[in-house]
Amino acid sequence: MIVTSAVRHAAAGSAALLFVLPVPAAAASPATSVSPVTASVGEPTPPARQYVDPARLDRKGTQVQRLPGAPSVPSVSALSWVVADATSGEVLAARNAHRKLPPASTLKALFALTALPHHKPSELHTVADSELTGIGAGSSLVGVKEGYTYKVSDLWNGVFLSSGNDAVHVLAEMNGGWESMSRQMQEKARSLGAEDTHVVSPDGYDSPGQVSSAYDLAVFGRTGLQDPAFARYCSTAYADFPAGSWSYGIANTNRLLTGADGVERYPGLLGIKNGYTSNAGNTLISAARRGDRTLVVSVMNPQEGGGFAVYEEARELLDWGFEAAGRVQPVGSLAPVRAKAKEDAGTRAVSVAREGHEAKPAPVAPVAPPRAGAELGAEALAAPGKRAPEAAASSPSAGLPLALVGSACAAALALWGWRRRTARQS
Repeated sequence: MIVTSAVRHAAAGSAALLFVLPVPAAAASPATSVSPVTASVGEPTPPARQYVDPARLDRKGTQVQRLPGAPSVPSVSALSWVVADATSGEVLAARNAHRKLPPASTLKALFALTALPHHKPSELHTVADSELTGIGAGSSLVGVKEGYTYKVSDLWNGVFLSSGNDAVHVLAEMNGGWESMSRQMQEKARSLGAEDTHVVSPDGYDSPGQVSSAYDLAVFGRTGLQDPAFARYCSTAYADFPAGSWSYGIANTNRLLTGADGVERYPGLLGIKNGYTSNAGNTLISAARRGDRTLVVSVMNPQEGGGFAVYEEARELLDWGFEAAGRVQPVGSLAPVRAKAKEDAGTRAVSVAREGHEAKPAPVAPVAPPRAGAELGAEALAAPGKRAPEAAASSPSAGLPLALVGSACAAALALWGWRRRTARQS
């Protein structure tokens, strides 16, 4: 009875102490050991990241998400077209964006993206007769001659301004040959996320199975603007082309840039590349800047209006894009999202392997949601599902109740032992 009474009194005293003591912070919220994110009352919540359905551009027909006050998309006859912001890559509107069609000489934009970095503009090259073989009948030519020596920059002027297939053949031979160049271009297209393009002839000449899309052409145009050399060549309206001891003038065949043949120049045009074959019809990649905004537009095979309709339809789409900017929601992106996701996943796997761990996701213990009104630390927000290292350790306040209980029990046992000894002596 004496033991039972002593223990009962000790337990009662310990319970009373636990009742009056405040609940330790570590027990209430595991993340409070991390500095909380300070926010004033009533501070607006940042807008959620805008979701863009990547499959929307796979649909047929015109795709656009107009907000109140946005202008209507112009009705143009092209089989396929894209209007995009060149800076962000957001597609503002599109029609049959991934429809595979012959690209004609707009494919030279991909050729330039692939071959430009390999030779300096000032490098000299003497053309061999073998480098001018295999040029398709009816090809556009700038006038490259065997035995003549040209600067690489001259050859690129021939590619961009005159759409010279002879200049393309020479540059392709300088970069591994025709077949190798086709493979390099194919790899470059895939690295940019352009999956509709199949390269057979690097100059864009009609060849069985050679296709691209308005989406891919817009990707090539946007990427080209990020290369100073590409941007310089594609925006050059006039140049002198050497012919031994003399030279002759060549003009860019992009009428929106030069204003030739009755086509009005487009203000702020940055150029890029036009094309035509009997199979592809007229094709065009164009880019223009207005204020702090740059747009890229691709147009493939207008069905009405004659040979210069491609320029007028591109003009209408550029005008619409500048007017609609900020008043439409994007319907897609030119950024290579899928390629980047694969690259990031591979980088993470290599990083884990180097640390000596298996490249498998580690199981995360479930964490109870925080109480209403509780603040989360910065590390908790950055890595949900993980406890902060400081919170995992026991704090001094967490051990205080246990110490008091132990002290009370020890006192009770000491009292019991004293009473027992006293009873024996009496």
